[in-house]
Amino acid sequence: MLRSRSWFLLLVAFVLAGGCRCGEPPVGGTRGDFQVEQQVLDFGRVLEGDTARRPLMVVGTGRSSVTLSASVRGGPFSLPETEVSVPGASSVSLEVLFPAGHGLAEGSLVLSAGGRTVEVALRGEGVRPLACVPSAQCRQSRFELEPGVCVESEAPDGTACIPGSRCQEKGRCQAGVCVGSPRSCDDGNPCTRDACAPDMGCMTSPVVCPSPANPCRVGVCDRERGCTEVDAQELTVCGKVDCVTARLCFSGTCQEVPTPEDFLCAPATPCQGEGHCHGGRCVRPDAGELVPAFTQELGGEPSSTPGGPVLLSHGDALFASVCGGDAGCRLVSYTSNGFLRFETPYPEGTARALIAVSDAGVVLHEPGALESYASSATGAFLWRVPLGSLEPPPGAGSLVLSTGAGRIALGSEGEVVSLVSWAPPQAGDGGVDAGAGQGASLVVLAPDGGVLRRGAVEGFAGDARVALDSRGEVFLFAAGGPLVRAELEDGGSGFQVIPLLAEVPESGASLVVAGERLFAGTRAFVDVDGGLPALAEWDTGARVVRPLDEPVLLLDGTGYAFARACPRTGGPACAPEEEELLLRAFDARGGAVRWEASVLPEAAPGVLHEAALVQGGAVRTVTSVRLAGGTQAHVQVFAEGRRLMMCPLRGTPHVAGATSAGRFVYVALERGGTWWLEAFDLGASRASP
Repeated sequence: MLRSRSWFLLLVAFVLAGGCRCGEPPVGGTRGDFQVEQQVLDFGRVLEGDTARRPLMVVGTGRSSVTLSASVRGGPFSLPETEVSVPGASSVSLEVLFPAGHGLAEGSLVLSAGGRTVEVALRGEGVRPLACVPSAQCRQSRFELEPGVCVESEAPDGTACIPGSRCQEKGRCQAGVCVGSPRSCDDGNPCTRDACAPDMGCMTSPVVCPSPANPCRVGVCDRERGCTEVDAQELTVCGKVDCVTARLCFSGTCQEVPTPEDFLCAPATPCQGEGHCHGGRCVRPDAGELVPAFTQELGGEPSSTPGGPVLLSHGDALFASVCGGDAGCRLVSYTSNGFLRFETPYPEGTARALIAVSDAGVVLHEPGALESYASSATGAFLWRVPLGSLEPPPGAGSLVLSTGAGRIALGSEGEVVSLVSWAPPQAGDGGVDAGAGQGASLVVLAPDGGVLRRGAVEGFAGDARVALDSRGEVFLFAAGGPLVRAELEDGGSGFQVIPLLAEVPESGASLVVAGERLFAGTRAFVDVDGGLPALAEWDTGARVVRPLDEPVLLLDGTGYAFARACPRTGGPACAPEEEELLLRAFDARGGAVRWEASVLPEAAPGVLHEAALVQGGAVRTVTSVRLAGGTQAHVQVFAEGRRLMMCPLRGTPHVAGATSAGRFVYVALERGGTWWLEAFDLGASRASP
């Protein structure tokens, strides 16, 4: 009875406590559990070298907390913590790190608690940035991860920069532009002129003090006093000096004194010894023949066009176009001391004429084409451009295309600038009637012979010339005018001409440019940008003077030209043996005559083969005169109206042409039926006996 009562009391207590809840789900549980919110943790694109951080939410699903162990497998991923506690019915952020390298990376995050393990995929891409370089000063460039390009912007104002002009300093960026402060170039020295050039910076040049009126005083600059005067050096020449008297400086005054015997009155030349004063006269030994430094057989007769070169020099090389012997017609080249460099036969063996030479090659002209051969030691054929491939204007009919010496010039990069004209064929021989030209084009060829530019130019179909200045500007001149500058046509493939002179009366076809000045037709000097011309003074009134078209020379403000002069102003024309060959020097600014000299050493018919400028404003010539016993050739030098040197060549050679290079003159000549190349050193002086 007592045992039954006990079971009854337990049953009542169970019912009061809520009884049995069988069939309802359990709430929580006593053991810990977890889950993750993401199955994949993607870091996206990250700059190489940067470390990206991403959180992973871990949720506790039990009533009690759970402690997880965390680790990573694969890839560069890492964890700041390898153990984390997650409270029951709560969540915790677990941080994962991705130190980006270069390229894609994959791995997994492993979470474990008790007997349960969860893996989360890890992904990321390391992006190597581009090397971003600003396009200019006061610009900055940075790499944008998206879309993976460099983005440029203005540098912050005040950023240090280097001004584009060396006449500015302490540059700072302002609104994307480098702005500097003016640089002072004053060196505090009154004996220097201070200036600044944007491309060179500060420059100084010595002050040139005025020349005193007294020739025995000289102007000098003193740092303390500025320009002042001092006595000239004793025995300085202050006036006329001859073999009778000499005006010399003594203690700052000019005095006339007797010239002593044996005084040096003329320097030695390569063919003549010094002159010395004897008995009031300058006595010199007789001039001997000019002795060649070397003689080399050419192997054939040189070929050339009228007015064109027979020999060309470039660097340490000489060039000639010759025909003769079993080798036929060919281009030959020698070193400056006479050794053969190469012989290159021409295709089909026909003759060519030299035009010009540069590093890019030797340009030659043969009827109907231009050709180029390597100026290097190989002499290899480079290219050929038939003139027929340069089409004449529509409706031109059966015209003949021509170009040649004086109408072809070489640019500094080896480009060939050619004035090509069209004219009817000459009756009988199929040549060109130059006086009946009907059209002309200016053609620019690349160093490889390709046509860079071509365009018609009006007014240059007849006798005309082309010249290039040091900047590559192209100038054209036709006999009588016009004179123009040819510029590239805007938006086109041809040229536009800028008129400089509409006409130059009585002028022939010649053109030379030096510095900022042009000498056209031996008649007019004008700036390269145009303006009023200065006319060369040819009309002296006392005689008839006929200027030669070529050669013409221009340098340092002086123009040089040659002329035939007849001593009579009326009556019949002078015979060739009566004419004098003159060299006249002009002021290139005003056209006035500075000096003149008679070129032919004998009163006989003569030919000018070569004229070249040499150091000190002197002119070197190679001439031939026809005498009773044969032809006599001379090399001469003129300066300030005086003949400084006159040296005859050996024997009675027939001279074809010559060229000058430094102190040497090279002459192509024929002796006894054989053609030779001879070199003459004009820097060597003959000792007095």
